[in-house]
Amino acid sequence: MLFESHAHYDDEAFENDRGKLLESFKENDIEYVINIGASIRTTENTIALTKKYPFIYGAAGVHPSDTAELNEEKFAWLKEQCSLPKIVAVGEIGLDYYWDEPDREIQKKWFDRQLQMAREVKLPIIIHSRDAAKDTVDMMKAGRAEEAGGVIHCFSYTKETAREFLGMGFSFGIGGVITFNNAKKLREAVEYIPMENILLETDSPYLAPMPYRGKRNSSLYLPLIAEKIAEVKGISYEEVVEITSHNAKRLFQIS
Repeated sequence: MLFESHAHYDDEAFENDRGKLLESFKENDIEYVINIGASIRTTENTIALTKKYPFIYGAAGVHPSDTAELNEEKFAWLKEQCSLPKIVAVGEIGLDYYWDEPDREIQKKWFDRQLQMAREVKLPIIIHSRDAAKDTVDMMKAGRAEEAGGVIHCFSYTKETAREFLGMGFSFGIGGVITFNNAKKLREAVEYIPMENILLETDSPYLAPMPYRGKRNSSLYLPLIAEKIAEVKGISYEEVVEITSHNAKRLFQIS
C-alpha cells in the first residue's frame, strides 16, 4: 500500500471535502499519511488530525517562511509536542531563499534550533530547502543532522547535491515535480539516488503531478508519481510502492 510522507490536509484548500477525501484513502490503497506542521497553528491542526484519524501521523515544526513568529515560549511548546505518540518527526524546517522575508539570519537561527531539538527528542527531520543548497548542507553538517536523520522534502537540486545529503544518510521526498516536462535535472538525480533512500510525497495541496499540474493536489495522485519513478528507475510500479512504503515506515518508526 502507498505511504504519503508529506501532506498538508489541515490546509483551507480541503475545507469543503476534507473528511470525505481522507475517508476514501483506504479504498485507494493509501495506508498512512504524515501531515506536516509548517507553523505553530498548522502544528496544532496536525495534532488534531492525528487524533481524529488512525492512519494520520504528524510532524511538528516551523517552516523557514514562518520562523519570524518563533520565540522562546513558542519554541518550548513545539518541543513539548514532540513527545506526543503520533508526532513522528520534526518538520518541516530549513531554509527558503526564494523570498526575501524573513531575514536569512532569522531563518538560520531557528533552523539550527529546530535541528538541535530533533537531536534532543530523537526524531527524524523533514527538511525544506529552496534556493539554499549550500547553506542547508553546511548547516546540517555543522548541526550534526546525521544523528537525527530524516528526509529532504520535495528534493529539487542536482545529483551532486543529492550526493551530499546521501553522505549524511538522508532520504529524499519525491513528488509531482518529477512528472513535469522541465524536470530533467530531478529525474537524473532520482536515477542516481538508491531506491532505499526514496519516499513518495505529494505536498498536497501543492505541486500536483501531470496532467493535473496547477490544480489542487491530493494523495490520490501518488500512483502517478510512483509510475514515473518506476519508469526512471527501470523497475515495476509495485516495487516502487513496496520499497518506498518500507522506507517511510522505517524512517518514521511506524510498524
